[in-house]
Amino acid sequence: METFSKKKLKNLSTIALSSQRKRQHYNFHKSYDEKCQKLINAISVDSYIRPHRHLNDPKNEFLYALSGLFAILIFNDDGVIESLDFLCSDDLFDYNIAVEIAPQSWHTVIALKDNSALLEVKDGPFKPEYAKEFADWAPAESSLESIKYFNELKLYCIKKLL
Repeated sequence: METFSKKKLKNLSTIALSSQRKRQHYNFHKSYDEKCQKLINAISVDSYIRPHRHLNDPKNEFLYALSGLFAILIFNDDGVIESLDFLCSDDLFDYNIAVEIAPQSWHTVIALKDNSALLEVKDGPFKPEYAKEFADWAPAESSLESIKYFNELKLYCIKKLL
């Protein structure tokens, strides 16, 4: 049996804050060959996840809010936001706690609260070379343009929260 405590979750969030990409994952699966890929992903409020989809290896992606608050954005093929939903682990808000995203959906996840973490589940096996198709209309994660784009997305989400 493998367990994952609140202390481990807090530690994972601390590591995410100091990492280059401002997120850190913990895999429950031991191999990419397993039939079910399960991981916890601690995501800081400063982590830009480039919009992407999973069409090359078409598998639904299940996300569950373990802690914090997230915005889930779905885009059309031109990069226009089609939908926005919020995931929240806190009982104070009446938001969803989980979502399943279809492989053809362009999407991103934005953490809107410190110490936010998701449980992610996908069918395996995991093929890293086919896992994500990045949107060409969205800036690369390490580019200067990504800062402006990410801040615009985050502001859009925060305005919808109010």
